[in-house]
Amino acid sequence: MVLLSLLAGVALGLSLAAPPGPMNALIANETVVRGWKAGFWAGLGAMTADAVFFLLAYGGVVAFLQHTPTLQAAMKVAGGVLLCYFAYGAAKSAHAGAERTEAGAGFRKTFLAALANPMQIIWWLTAGVALLDPGTVEAFGYTLTVSNGVLTVLGFFCGILLWITGFPALLRAAGEKVGALERVVGYGSAVVLVAFGVLFVAGSLPALL
Repeated sequence: MVLLSLLAGVALGLSLAAPPGPMNALIANETVVRGWKAGFWAGLGAMTADAVFFLLAYGGVVAFLQHTPTLQAAMKVAGGVLLCYFAYGAAKSAHAGAERTEAGAGFRKTFLAALANPMQIIWWLTAGVALLDPGTVEAFGYTLTVSNGVLTVLGFFCGILLWITGFPALLRAAGEKVGALERVVGYGSAVVLVAFGVLFVAGSLPALL
């Protein structure tokens, strides 16, 4: 049961970090433009935001958000606008080539984007609350019974760490074989980011008007 609690946490972390979305688009863009280290730091920014969300959930803020749809909508609009701004940056980098920036720039970018990312917020409003009282954990469509909440939380962040380490490494390995990968991922990331940004804004405006 101890091992199962840890593995359940890893699965839960991967269920948040691995699916395609704006955070992975940002990580991919940082990786192919500036290298594995930049991609890892970008992933670390998103992971730090998840640590903040966990503390907010523990403090009851997430439960409060569940009953304030107007605030949720406002956060989605803000997140959508931010993603569109980052989409512009990704397209600009793909067109002009890599910019000489510090690794921490990617960290700050994904940290801010993750805090305002509606997908991350929705995950914490649903599956994420299981970390507070993890009798059962749902990940990738499976339900697991666990006995040790501390190990589940530890496994959760280990799962995210596994993804933000391996995903950039795979991209760098692919980049060595595909010469045009930098521009393909750059423009692809821009499309993904602006698509999610517009979707979030358009879907949230009716709740604010």
